[in-house]
Amino acid sequence: MASNGAPDRSVASRIIGLISAGTATSRADLARTLGVSPSTVSLHVQELIESGVVTESGSGDSRGGRKPRLLQIRDDGGHVLVADLGGTHARIAVISLASEVRAVREIELDVSEGPEQSLDTVLGQWSDLSEPWLPSSPLHGVALGLPGPVDFATGRVESPARMPGWHDFGVADYIRHHLDVPTLVDNDVNLMALGEHFAHDGHLEHSVTVKAGSGIGCGLIASGQLHRGATGAAGDITHSRVSAAGSTPCSCGKLGCLETIASGAAITRQLRDRGVDVQSTADIVRRTRDAEPEVTAMVREAGRHLGEVLGTVVNFVNPDAVFLGGALSTLEPFVAMVRSQLYDGCHPLVTQKLLITRASTGPEAGITGAGRLILQHVLPERAVHSLR
Repeated sequence: MASNGAPDRSVASRIIGLISAGTATSRADLARTLGVSPSTVSLHVQELIESGVVTESGSGDSRGGRKPRLLQIRDDGGHVLVADLGGTHARIAVISLASEVRAVREIELDVSEGPEQSLDTVLGQWSDLSEPWLPSSPLHGVALGLPGPVDFATGRVESPARMPGWHDFGVADYIRHHLDVPTLVDNDVNLMALGEHFAHDGHLEHSVTVKAGSGIGCGLIASGQLHRGATGAAGDITHSRVSAAGSTPCSCGKLGCLETIASGAAITRQLRDRGVDVQSTADIVRRTRDAEPEVTAMVREAGRHLGEVLGTVVNFVNPDAVFLGGALSTLEPFVAMVRSQLYDGCHPLVTQKLLITRASTGPEAGITGAGRLILQHVLPERAVHSLR
């Protein structure tokens, strides 16, 4: 309980997140996962039930004693809107308050055209996609993932490498001006990390999610919470200096960053310098699947470089799992080399129980994570207002 008698928003947010992800389905599950007393859990759950956010019915499997009653997020017909923006495309979705994806659409979108044009496109697509549920389904909030650094507290983009015109642009303010609902903006890989972590069937506390496509990104989940760091740059391994990159210029303005030798864009550039006709990461994926020796060898080398840098992260974080996503992670030679480098470069205690696997959520990871982020924000607030 908060000092004013309202529910503690941070605890309520975690409870809602665990229930909506299916990680905890009973009061006993919540107490074990959160590490708090059953009485504390019951107080918060009862408040959420009274506010109409959570329902408790039916019965689950018993672990000895009475069968537990099952907790679910109450779907009152409302929804949230989410978007996961890439460099040249975006996925948008309508998600119910019970975390059900009602509709999803992939659209062409070039972020290099600037923030206003890109966001106006998203707003128009959201309006069209959500139209079948209006006006009976109220909009409670929106969340966006962007392919660059974001100040989460302000919803502003911070010094993006490949997003001209976006620096210091108030994305959250722009969306709120048009929709007048709570709006959260985060880095796309952070949202992917959220989506992947809680989609996993096993009980995970800590995970590292890597997106290896045209660029490279990394998101960290620690103790079940997204870790952004002091300035929102936690996990940004793409601009780590690696000796193998020499003095190759990077889009960030530095020389010799990991991105310059281990990303899809880097492999494309290197192959073209050798006279190989490739235009994009998609070409690399296709040629690797066709077992072209020169392309496959370069993909393996990129996996080795990523694995070496990632090894430092894994040694430091000691996660339960490493999830590999993005186009390059669909290629076995790339994944095999990353896995090999982690086992070779990490302490045996770190890798003893470490799960290293391809991301299971695929292209839905970003919108799933965005939905989780905004629902954890708006549902506790809804409970607070209902109890006033």
